[in-house]
Amino acid sequence: MSFVSIPDNSHFSLRNIPFGIISTADRDPRPAVRIGDHVLDLKVFTASGGFSGLSSFKQTNVFEQSTLNKFAELGRPVHRAVREYIQEVLKANGKFSSILEENKELKSKALLSVDVVKTHLPLQIGDYTDFYAGRNHAYNCGCILRSPQNALQPNYYHIPVGYHGRASSVVISGTPIHRPYGQVLTNPKAEVKVPEFIPTRRLDYELEFAAFISKPNDLGHRIDVNSAEDYIFGYVLMNDWSARDVQAWEYVPLGPFTAKNFGTVVSPWVVLHDALVPFKAPTMERPPDVGDVLDYLKENDSKSGHDIDLEVEIRTKEGQVSVVSHSNTKFLLFSFPQMIAHHTVTGCNLQTGDLLGSGTISGESDAAFGSLLEITKGGSVDVKIGSSTRKFIEDGDVVTFRGVAKGDGEGLVGFGDVACPILPAIPYGKSNI
Repeated sequence: MSFVSIPDNSHFSLRNIPFGIISTADRDPRPAVRIGDHVLDLKVFTASGGFSGLSSFKQTNVFEQSTLNKFAELGRPVHRAVREYIQEVLKANGKFSSILEENKELKSKALLSVDVVKTHLPLQIGDYTDFYAGRNHAYNCGCILRSPQNALQPNYYHIPVGYHGRASSVVISGTPIHRPYGQVLTNPKAEVKVPEFIPTRRLDYELEFAAFISKPNDLGHRIDVNSAEDYIFGYVLMNDWSARDVQAWEYVPLGPFTAKNFGTVVSPWVVLHDALVPFKAPTMERPPDVGDVLDYLKENDSKSGHDIDLEVEIRTKEGQVSVVSHSNTKFLLFSFPQMIAHHTVTGCNLQTGDLLGSGTISGESDAAFGSLLEITKGGSVDVKIGSSTRKFIEDGDVVTFRGVAKGDGEGLVGFGDVACPILPAIPYGKSNI
């Protein structure tokens, strides 16, 4: 039990201790951890001897940085030791109570209300790769775009399919996104296919889980699937925004481009890999007729996925709110270790801070789909938001994702909100610079 008051429904129990980057009116961005409705400023905590009880931790300068990259690259044993030590420091009447609980001066300086801080991207992202491991989503989209018989390509069950996204437009929760312009084929039945240049009419969210890479592998050297977890710093929730009508016109032959490069939103608190170990679960079962994966993707761990409940909420500009989907990370066909192994099988070198997205996570019913493309059957039916309806996201809507692992009642391990308001398109010929 922590001496910090933690609401029963908080995603940020003593069991969690996620890391992020905060700033305040008088201090620049620096690392912190979230505990209930408070944050522990790690720069201030460190400068006041907060880690004096962890003699093995010598690299305290990592908490003087404006990103978590330096801390991430220290590796899982250090992450584990620091997280467990902070848990002990935050325990009521614990063996380290003199460091913070009984130190009123430090507590007032380092333990801040979450209401007075601003969050920032937790790591500097060099590269961003988005996978397509949500089998139900892939099948549903294939049915909409092609047919049930040809919904999934022959390669789908054998490789974690992915594409390289745009790291520069990955932003933190709360950052508004403008509706993008793009080329749209407004009359697909026309004999001569000529697109129009218009704001997207089919703006859609994609419910995803994502991992940050902690350390690099050398160029030319593969990461073994059974060692890949050691390369994961932690996890966030992610909204991979998509302009579906732009995507339909441009994705053949080379896949997504401008339909997805205008904004990707992540949660601000990185839940460390060790915090989610108690919630590991099998990935989706493979159909018996597709054969097994190749040897380099075979895992010794039968529980390499996670059991995390997910939900999607839409709020209209009028303030009407509906939760439109409940899903779970168990609906992924491939694990992050498999994604990492496949990503590096050519010798591709990952870097600290690289972001890997899971692909859209959809359950097995309409109420568990991870995108409006699926919920509205390709835009043919409406979804209700309070007393209003829509087929895709409208200007003024705010889309919020939540994810939480509930486990055995010892405290929630969650990610908080990933919220994104949608602004109108900037008229062509103007700029927001």
